[in-house]
Order: sequence, then C-alpha cells, then structure tokens
Amino acid sequence: MDEAGDSTSLSELSVVGVRVELPSQQPIVLLKEVAGDRYLPIWIGAVEATAIAFAQQGVVTARPMTHDLMRDLLQAFDRTLQTVTITELKEGIFYAELGFSDGVTVSARPSDAIALAMRSGATIRSALSVLDEAGIAIPDEQEDEVEKFREFLDTITPEDFDKES
Repeated sequence: MDEAGDSTSLSELSVVGVRVELPSQQPIVLLKEVAGDRYLPIWIGAVEATAIAFAQQGVVTARPMTHDLMRDLLQAFDRTLQTVTITELKEGIFYAELGFSDGVTVSARPSDAIALAMRSGATIRSALSVLDEAGIAIPDEQEDEVEKFREFLDTITPEDFDKES
C-alpha cells in the first residue's frame, strides 16, 4: 500500500463473526466488504477469537480483558482510535495498523486490532491489494453461494492462502 491514509486504495469491512476451522480447531475471524461482495477470512489465536466474539455479543467480563484495558488506556490518555487497516498479506501473514485521530499509526496484529476496534467503534478497513489477493467474492443475493462458502470455511486451511508469486 502506498500510504495508510490513502482512502482510495482501501475498502471498509464489517465483522461477520468468528468460526472454528475443523478439524484443526483453528479460529477464523470473517470480515466482509461493506460496499462489496468479498469476504476476508483471517486465521487468529483462540484468545483473540474470544475477545472478538465477546465484543460482538456484548459480553462484559467481571475484570477487563486485555483489549478492554487497551481501550480504557486510550480513553485515559485522551486518544481516539479512528481506523484499523489490514495493510498487507506477506507470506501468508496478515499485517495491520492502528490509526489515531492525530495521524499517528501503530503496527498491530489484525486480530488484536479488530478486537480493539470493536470495543472503540473504530472503522475496520483493508487495502484493496489484500482483498484482491485473499478476498473471496460471494454476491449477497446468492444464498446457496453463502452456504458453499460456509462449507469452504469448514475445509480450508491457512496453507491455502500461502500463494507463491
């Protein structure tokens, strides 16, 4: 990506949910283009999957989880997380960036960035190059295609996204 702030090369995403890929039991966060028909599956750790699922379901724990703590620290220091950007996919690994209101950016794992975005209301987006490489197009109006995608998620492995150039 040329510049993290270049919104013409970015697409906004929404979190569809977290699934567990079988038989490996590897969690996946599934993102979808807001103004498109591509889905972006990202393999994540179990702790981050729980954090994302809790945020999506509105679960409040008795003590703050790590991502709750990060949100609270940002609030305490009067910082606003505006964007989370999936910036690139290199050798099967996704990279992300946190974008703050003052223009400061910080590198982050996509799973942590998404969990924090869901708690802070930040916009989640992806570089179009990442969606072009790893996104899977499924038109909304084709319900049977969505079911095929669900079946696809049950059979795909992280190695399937490690494409040789």
